[in-house]
Amino acid sequence: MIQDIAPLHLYNEFKNKKPEASSRMLGFGNRSVFLKYDENDAGITFLTYEQLVTYYKKNGQQMPPCIYLFAMDGEDYFLTDIPEEIQVEGFAFHTLFSIRRMQPKEKVYAATTGWHLYLWYRDNQFCGRCAGRLVHDTKERMLRCPHCGNLVFPKIAPAVIIGLIDGDRIMMTKYADREYKRYALIAGFTEIGETAEETVRREVMEEVGLKVKNITYYKSQPWSFTGTLLFGFYCEVDGSPEIVLDEKELAVAEWFEREEIPVTERTVSLTNEMILCFKAGKNGE
Repeated sequence: MIQDIAPLHLYNEFKNKKPEASSRMLGFGNRSVFLKYDENDAGITFLTYEQLVTYYKKNGQQMPPCIYLFAMDGEDYFLTDIPEEIQVEGFAFHTLFSIRRMQPKEKVYAATTGWHLYLWYRDNQFCGRCAGRLVHDTKERMLRCPHCGNLVFPKIAPAVIIGLIDGDRIMMTKYADREYKRYALIAGFTEIGETAEETVRREVMEEVGLKVKNITYYKSQPWSFTGTLLFGFYCEVDGSPEIVLDEKELAVAEWFEREEIPVTERTVSLTNEMILCFKAGKNGE
């Protein structure tokens, strides 16, 4: 999956530090990230601090602030503003959807984790309690309000991925009105006051009108595209397997026998790994 980058490791501890010449700079646009991609050579390359400073000096502009994000085995990553009109040879803004299939995987993981933090910083400039401007803490990843003392930490939304099984069949779906058009599994966010297992029951009932039993935890995955921590579960149909489709959420919901499952790639998402795990007859083992 996207976070499986061993022997590399993501060090996400906050540090109050400034970029060096070789530090990698992450800049985001409208659901896009600034990078260079060569599928026949190094794959993804991010701008260095030195390259960005050179660009701004050449154009007589002041370098924008840089926020330390994380490190990945010797390389520090920082968040900064990169203007849409910037021109650096080979670099461009690429959509988050398109980078899912780029290489190397650790750079994809870095970009999506940076996106998650970018959204948090972008959307939390003012205090939700008193409307004062928030300031960056120097000891931990936190924003604080100097006026009322409110503390704001990064937000992670729990959600479930559900491998719904009926004998040798698994339920596969396609989202309604989403950019992603391939087959997926039933999924949904956990509501306040609800356990993950209760989310499984509710989402299956809401989306396909079925009851479930024997809910079994499989694995988790950080999914920074949506600021989510995913929890994978397998479960079995309890009673009739006849589908009652929620057409507002899903375009398609179908039962697939193991040998009919069309998914073949498991390198990125928990969803695909769970589908292929079932296809191989392992049922979450």
